[in-house]
Amino acid sequence: MKRLLPLVSFVYFTLVAGFGLAQEAEPPLGNAIRPAADARLSDFLWVSRPIVVFADSPEDPQYIQQMELISERLGALVDRDVVVLTDTDPAARNPIRQDLRARGFMLVVIAKDGAILQRKPAPWDVREITRSIDKQPLRQREMRDSRQGLQP
Repeated sequence: MKRLLPLVSFVYFTLVAGFGLAQEAEPPLGNAIRPAADARLSDFLWVSRPIVVFADSPEDPQYIQQMELISERLGALVDRDVVVLTDTDPAARNPIRQDLRARGFMLVVIAKDGAILQRKPAPWDVREITRSIDKQPLRQREMRDSRQGLQP
């Protein structure tokens, strides 16, 4: 029995580790939406494309609509290395809100190089967001490299 336990443990952990690796092939959606208060824009430079959604309250109808639109097609955003940052507390005055000078509802799409691609005062469909991202030279190169089987 004592000799069987290490063997069973080894097989169990090998299977769990193998299953974990298989899971990583799909984009992780759980970390794609997070509070802006926990981040700085410089954290995402050359790594991700931040989309920042501001509102004065989490009950703002435009905010609710925008988050529903994003949630419906989150995978399309994750495929483009997008991280969605949310800020519904203007009183907190977090650094991202101050950097982008947000007032009321606002959607900001930012490129990997830190350039602001779009500022929208109303909800925007994910299809429109992905089109604006896909027009960028870096994204064009990423798509070309993925077609050729190269790692970004």
